[in-house]
Parts: sequence; structure tokens; C-alpha cells
Amino acid sequence: MLIVIGGLPGTGKTTLARLLAARIGAVQVRIDTIEQAIVRSGLARHPVGPAGYVIGYALAGEHLRQGLTVIAES
Repeated sequence: MLIVIGGLPGTGKTTLARLLAARIGAVQVRIDTIEQAIVRSGLARHPVGPAGYVIGYALAGEHLRQGLTVIAES
């Protein structure tokens, strides 16, 4: 199962995703975390463009193929 949470900055998306993931035993894929890792690695600067989403889609897809529930948050 894939659950997608989106919204404006500061509206509680991460908090909701974290609580829901803990409650149902899901994997959380957070685009902000992926983008921050890309920037810290030196591969790109903000904005990183579509790279964060491409990686997020790949991670979510892999987890789903393994039968896990995924909460994708951006």
C-alpha cells in the first residue's frame, strides 16, 4: 500500500507521516531528507530539481515490491 502526504510547508506533514508510520509499521520516504542528502553529498545545490523525487520514487517502488507499506511525504 502507498500512502502519499503532501501540503504546504509547516502544516504537519512530517509529524503526521511519522506518527502514522509508527502506528501501522510503514516505511517513511521523505523527499526533504533525500534532497538534503543530495546537497550534503556535494552532488547538487538547492534546488536539486527532480532528483529528490526520482530517488524517492525508486525507494518507494523497491519497498512496495518487498510488500511493505510506504508513506511518501513531500
